[in-house]
Amino acid sequence: MWQGFFQIGLTLLIVVAIAPILGRYIARVFLGQKTLLDPVMGKVEKVIYALAGVQPKEEMTLWQYIRAILYSNLVMGIFVYLIFILQGVLPLNPTNLSAPSWDLALHTTISFITNTNQQHYSGETTYSYASQMLALGFLMFVSAATGLAVGIAFIRGLTGRRLGNFYVDLTLSITRILLPISLISALALLVAGVPETLSPPATVTTLEGATQYIARGPVAHFEAIKQLGENGGGFFGINSAHPFENPNAFTNLLEIVLMACIPASLIITYGIFADNKKQAWLLFWMVFIIFAVLVAIAAIGEYQGNPLVNTIIGQQPNLEGKEVRFGWAQTALWAVLTTATMCGAVNGMHDALMPTGGFATLFNMFVQMVWGGQGTGTAYLFIYLILTVFLTGLMVGRTPEFLGRKIEKREIVLASVILLVHPIVVLIPSAIALAFPDTLAGISNPGFHGISQVIYEYTSAAANNGSGFEGLKDATLWWNLSTSMSMLAGRYLPIIALLLLADSMANKQPVPETPGTLRTDTLLFTGVTAGTILILGVLTFFPVLALGPIAEAFQLIRNS
Repeated sequence: MWQGFFQIGLTLLIVVAIAPILGRYIARVFLGQKTLLDPVMGKVEKVIYALAGVQPKEEMTLWQYIRAILYSNLVMGIFVYLIFILQGVLPLNPTNLSAPSWDLALHTTISFITNTNQQHYSGETTYSYASQMLALGFLMFVSAATGLAVGIAFIRGLTGRRLGNFYVDLTLSITRILLPISLISALALLVAGVPETLSPPATVTTLEGATQYIARGPVAHFEAIKQLGENGGGFFGINSAHPFENPNAFTNLLEIVLMACIPASLIITYGIFADNKKQAWLLFWMVFIIFAVLVAIAAIGEYQGNPLVNTIIGQQPNLEGKEVRFGWAQTALWAVLTTATMCGAVNGMHDALMPTGGFATLFNMFVQMVWGGQGTGTAYLFIYLILTVFLTGLMVGRTPEFLGRKIEKREIVLASVILLVHPIVVLIPSAIALAFPDTLAGISNPGFHGISQVIYEYTSAAANNGSGFEGLKDATLWWNLSTSMSMLAGRYLPIIALLLLADSMANKQPVPETPGTLRTDTLLFTGVTAGTILILGVLTFFPVLALGPIAEAFQLIRNS
């Protein structure tokens, strides 16, 4: 037991050590300060700007920034969809895979362009090397960079700066952050045993004399950006539970750190932009504590095991759906982290988690800020902060201000829209699917767990996470189209509202601090913020939590 919790603690310490270093580096990149990569990447960026016709010194207005995001994502989505449809005639297709169905190709395109990477297919049997590298791998970089650019633009607006230039932010996100770290990580994964080859599947003869085909491919570089960019879509069907994606304890640790490093570091980046490192660290530790509690809830549940099994063979950890090379502790940590960071990669099957694990993973995707998605997760954290400023200001009769700017009706309306989009695109389609359990839902486990399966799928789509309670029969026209709508709404409506809010804050005249100003960089206010997050997150989705993992937990206790 203690060995497992020691592994979890050591991993979290590594993340805590990396966060301030990477956070300062990200701040230097987007504040235009010198970095070690300037001599090389500076020249590369000049070529990119020249070819794209981008003026790097030119600032965008609010709607120019929004249109740049939407238009670029639309063009990239069409390009990738055509690759999928033409897969059968394109090169780098050693197993001669035909094109997927139109609805699966559409779902995959939307899934990866929104940084969701929800997969209703098995990669090795559906998409060719060309599709995986030129389409999916390409979108893993640009979708992650889009989220990071939005997060930085939001931080700029909050701190009174102009939003910036989307194309410059997109380029810097790739050339200065995602690409360098991915290259180093891919080399480390390659050395550790992750394959990187264009050779076709290996053909071997088994001990019984039968012929077996072993899928392989250019996995190492794919795996690096999959984890770093909070993408989560695996090269193989079973994702990071596959020994070619995640062969040993070292690769498991590296992939966990890659998942967590950017979302955790962006809180420190905010502190540097706002020139308020105290507040940044208070928020960092608040998020860390919430995360650590959720990890403990999931890990203890997995260690205690299934009471129905324990009554027969004695107490043992729940190893159903897990890779024995990782065990209960690392699987529980990974499950909570992948839903906390909106990565969605898995090293074990979430469908086999105990109800406490299902509760923790769903809770993460409901609140979307522990640690949150690539860039946008940090923005969600400050949406909760702005709402807390407004609520506490009303309660104690103090002026609702944040960073010297008044919080008024427009900001509260936009913050409310951002938080309301998520339950709308989760609960409405879930209700429709559950109303037709035989024809639409595709539930493989009846009862309370089946409700969790459906809710999880739409929550994962709307939160741009991508993981799933595998076992759900989701490779259907209904699931492909309905989750596509949830992914689009869950990605672009909040992005537009976030940028509107950031621009509104940036255009406000700062007001001097007075004795009536509510300070937001205190331990007390941070505690109130944590309470606001928990209340809003839990109460909004409490009915489905009660009908899903909570009810399932009580049922297990009653039947044991």
